Amino acid sequence: MQYNQIELLICQMARMLEDGSTTAVGTGMPCAAAMLAQKTTAPNLLLFFEAGGIGPQLTEMPITVGNSRTFYKGIMASSMTEVMETGQRGLLDYALLGGAQIDMYGNLNSTFVGKDHDKPDVRFPGSGGANDLASNSWRFIILMRHEKRRFIKNLDYLTSPGYLDGKGAREKIGLPPGSGPYKVVTNLAVLGFDEETKRMQVETIHPGVTKEEIIKETDFELLWSPEIAESTPPTEEELHILRTEVDPNRYVLNRAFK
Repeated sequence: MQYNQIELLICQMARMLEDGSTTAVGTGMPCAAAMLAQKTTAPNLLLFFEAGGIGPQLTEMPITVGNSRTFYKGIMASSMTEVMETGQRGLLDYALLGGAQIDMYGNLNSTFVGKDHDKPDVRFPGSGGANDLASNSWRFIILMRHEKRRFIKNLDYLTSPGYLDGKGAREKIGLPPGSGPYKVVTNLAVLGFDEETKRMQVETIHPGVTKEEIIKETDFELLWSPEIAESTPPTEEELHILRTEVDPNRYVLNRAFK
């Protein structure tokens, strides 16, 4: 069955969310992945939205994190303070994040690109809640376009901490032991992190993509899992649910992944 790039990435992310886990979600593709997970393998997925929606059942695609749909049949209509405190108390299993730049340790920049903070080449919205979620959730999953200008050796600015400069670095500055980036989902591959070095490593390669393409679009040296496989394409069931229940109006599915 035919599928597009966005559908492939949403399915990859949805499969990572275990039933019964707690997950902080943004809008767009992460929200679509959370909805798909709720409707397939994780019906008891407990969702948190930054504006205060806790535990909703997503029946329609929310447009923003404060959209009324993020509260539908939820267990609580709270606030950003409550959601961030939940992370600080160690009760968020996952957060779904993005960024403009990422390095080999999963550190993220969503603030600016350039050498001068006051006169950047490009200014982005900044952290929002990303630093809090990267710091306090047990695992965070990163969704990014795989390009050499994004996967770089040195960030122009550190917005959200990954493994900083290697194993044990998060713990040294007081972040929860054992927490950190979990997976990176891109248009080329799914990547994880080596247990000993905490450096990024390729785990699965998407259909039609070559190892050479991934190397070409990465500014640092990647590690490669000894058991690299091809990413599993979306199933007919996943695609049907995505297209008819999650995003029938194609708000997300027809976007270009930039």
